Amino acid sequence: MAEKIVILGGSFGGLTTAFELKRLLGKRVEITVVCDQDKFVFIPSLPWVAMGWRKPEDIVLPLNRVLTPKGISFINEEAISVDPDSSKVLTKTKQLQYDYLVIATGPALVFSAVPGFGPEEGYTECIFTLEQALRCNEAWKRFLEDPGPIVVGSVQGVSCFGPPYEYAFEVETELKKRKLRHKVPITFVTSEPYIGHFGIGGLGNSKRVMEDEFARREIKVVTNTAVEEFTPQEVRLKDGTKIPFKLAMFAPPMSGVKAVYHLGNEKGFIPVDSNYRHKNYKNIFAVGVAVAMAPPEKTPIPTGLPKTGYMTVEMAKDAAKTIASDILGKAPPEVEPVGAVCIMDMGNTAAMMIARPVTPPRQVSKLKSGIHYKWLKAAFEKYYLWKIKRGLTQLP
Repeated sequence: MAEKIVILGGSFGGLTTAFELKRLLGKRVEITVVCDQDKFVFIPSLPWVAMGWRKPEDIVLPLNRVLTPKGISFINEEAISVDPDSSKVLTKTKQLQYDYLVIATGPALVFSAVPGFGPEEGYTECIFTLEQALRCNEAWKRFLEDPGPIVVGSVQGVSCFGPPYEYAFEVETELKKRKLRHKVPITFVTSEPYIGHFGIGGLGNSKRVMEDEFARREIKVVTNTAVEEFTPQEVRLKDGTKIPFKLAMFAPPMSGVKAVYHLGNEKGFIPVDSNYRHKNYKNIFAVGVAVAMAPPEKTPIPTGLPKTGYMTVEMAKDAAKTIASDILGKAPPEVEPVGAVCIMDMGNTAAMMIARPVTPPRQVSKLKSGIHYKWLKAAFEKYYLWKIKRGLTQLP
């Protein structure tokens, strides 16, 4: 009888796990992907959507068209709760029994961390979802009609620092193209102890490279700071500083999603072993942002450890191999500490960052910049969408 595997989430982690398990086990498993979204979104391109450099149709794939041809069931509903003792997932209309559960939900965005924060109930934009990126693009269009100060950054507790860096550089590049740069003071505010920290303790010469880049572009940087509140026209820092803005884009802290929060730590992130198996429930696995990972150091202002798309895919492949070994009665594979490969767009150039493992001390620690990395980022977007559309997650 086929083993029943339920996967929560239809992004990098969920799709990679589903395709890898199907490839490794075939008819031995019945795989069901549960996701409240009906499409896969190539999240690294969301800053480009916010700038109007990409349209939604350029970076999305319908999940049913991706999964169904591979013999994988898709339920377009939000998971409401998980009962780990009875091995059941509840949605609004269904009760799903599982032999193995994979949590690849991504995060909940905690805009409540700061008064006046967020695009819906506050005064700031965000670019962490497709809807937010589209809304940010509309705000950008309005801004161009009456430009003024821009503030970009990350509040205390943030772990995903990359998008604010990208957005700041892209805004600066676009303003120069439009010959509006002289009308727009740009301030970058971050909870990182220094620029180029990225939540991972820095990467090679990242501090020096990022300091030089911000200085060259005349973007003012405020580091090691916490935000007290956002008002309609100001970012107010806890040290009393007030920074005016016409447009503000800030990254929020994250937590685990409601359905699996009770399976996690104090923030709802899932504690796992080296094979991404839940430490208390041996038939539950977690990959990607849902995983609890401690930052490499305690910083004066709290920061978290980022979990990139590359990291998520690597976790998903290792989790799939472990589940397959379980089902086939083999010993679990040995798993190396996860590394990170990331291309950061910088408007008119880009930077390639490689960290293996992701936290120091590292075997590999590199950051290089150049226009060819921007071309590589655009090419990878097309390649990855081609690959995931065909379920070819075994390719590099």
